Amino acid sequence: MQNLLPIIPQKPWLAPLAGWSDLPFRLLCREQGASAACTEMVSAKGLVYGGKNTRDLLQTNEKDNPLVVQIFGAEADFMQKGVQLLKERGFCFYDVNVGCSVNKVVKTGAGAAMLKDLPNFYKVAKTVIDEVHRDSGHKIGFKIRLGYHLGEDVYEELALRLQDFGADWITLHPRYAKQGFSGEPNYEALTRLKSLLEIPVIASGDLFTARDGVRVLLKTGADTVMYARGAMGSPRIFAEHKALWQYVRENGLRQKEQADAALPDYEELFPKSPEQIKNDVYALITAHLNYAKTYSPARAVLQMRTIVPRYVRRLEHAKLVRQALIRCRTFADLEEALQEFFG
Repeated sequence: MQNLLPIIPQKPWLAPLAGWSDLPFRLLCREQGASAACTEMVSAKGLVYGGKNTRDLLQTNEKDNPLVVQIFGAEADFMQKGVQLLKERGFCFYDVNVGCSVNKVVKTGAGAAMLKDLPNFYKVAKTVIDEVHRDSGHKIGFKIRLGYHLGEDVYEELALRLQDFGADWITLHPRYAKQGFSGEPNYEALTRLKSLLEIPVIASGDLFTARDGVRVLLKTGADTVMYARGAMGSPRIFAEHKALWQYVRENGLRQKEQADAALPDYEELFPKSPEQIKNDVYALITAHLNYAKTYSPARAVLQMRTIVPRYVRRLEHAKLVRQALIRCRTFADLEEALQEFFG
């Protein structure tokens, strides 16, 4: 049985991250304060046809709660069957991806492509919402963008219809699908959506630091945030978010106009020496490596060669670590390279 799903400002989420938010990373983020986590995107057809890759994406354990499975697909019958199969495996919380603009997803009509065909999307959404709510305690949200093409907003209509259908929350990445991650996110759209809806709104997009996340909550009134690229840089972002939100509460910084003027960076409130920062990064890497060795040993070395450079990027001589990692082929190689740098 899964834990209750929190959607409140002091409870930040780990976003679904393709190729990144696997079980080891989710466990690490939970250890650092993530209050909920999403799986990588799971194909409805992959579920129905029983693909091995799909089964791997759903790897979990008792510590990995509450867990939201992000599912994608453009056909109502496959999406319904996919949810049924997830229920059979004991999952309770689901998120439908309506924002991914990667070509291999869009060309199937799924992800952000659904923003171009709202009649079909509404059919899919109504079908999966009804299926999810057949079971008490099961909940479903939708991760959306402003629209597909620049200037062609559909998010308000879409979100209101989803609320009418019975969706339990909406996550908005306030960019257009065609933008990918370029340009500036339109956070005013989050403010607008929050004023329109009675269900929770989760903020996403360019939340690289805890200050970014807390600032967006103050400016928009959103219910909580999903950290994506910010968590990839440092899973400590979740603990830092909670500490910064506590500071906001204790100091009465709850007005929108205070979000920029009076909100400090986490580092200003809790300064650390370069040696402490280095030790913290080493602890993160060690914990992540241990989780990877336990739950995904076959690909852990290659994964860590990608992950570690993000964790060390702000440290002095980080380039030396990246160069050493390229030569690593075994766990012993990794540990030797890390020991040489961190001592």
